Amino acid sequence: MARPDFTKLEQTIHYTFQNREYLLVATTHSSYANEIKKGTANNERLEFLGDAVLSIVVSDYLFHRYRLAEGDLTKLRASLVCEKSLCGFARGIRLGGYLRLGKGEEMTGGRERPSILADAFEALIAAIYLDTGIDSARDFVIPFVEMTLRSEDGGSFKDYKTLLQEIVQQNPQESLHYALTEESGPDHDKRFEVEVHLNSNVIGRGVGRSKKSAEQSAAKEALKLMGQ
Repeated sequence: MARPDFTKLEQTIHYTFQNREYLLVATTHSSYANEIKKGTANNERLEFLGDAVLSIVVSDYLFHRYRLAEGDLTKLRASLVCEKSLCGFARGIRLGGYLRLGKGEEMTGGRERPSILADAFEALIAAIYLDTGIDSARDFVIPFVEMTLRSEDGGSFKDYKTLLQEIVQQNPQESLHYALTEESGPDHDKRFEVEVHLNSNVIGRGVGRSKKSAEQSAAKEALKLMGQ
């Protein structure tokens, strides 16, 4: 297979490689490398690195964007970096059309196989990171994250506290705060009850196994009260 013309891909991802060898390796599947041999590199090592870069970039974004407990942040990150999401990102930039595959993978639909596309997307992240650094990798990844979070099915978790805060901040005279009203249960199975107050008025109540989750539940109830 001839070397792909990556010009269209670079235009699509709004990034021009200084060293296209990184991109060539990122789009080379092990099946192709094994057929060609002669020391041909495949994208498995880049996939390993890309997975780590993706994790830190997404973790950093979510940490600064959402006021969530560790467990909720972990669930949200998992929904963004899972194979299904990464495969969707890869299809969005038509990455499958640039892959170098072995004959067997080509004949059995490898260009559309979710695992291959997801791995190639992680390898592409690593290629950008190696080419010009973490900031470029972040600039590439975050638009996909934001697009997913904006979509109706962008993960099962929603940050109700942030949504409520954004609404209340539209009126500087309003004051929002959370109050713990009850804590019960043994250490391994705590139960927290929280009220959310708008000025002096209770606008929502919530229960959870942590104060953070109880606050999220209270904020969700408050948003329903507001018709959101």
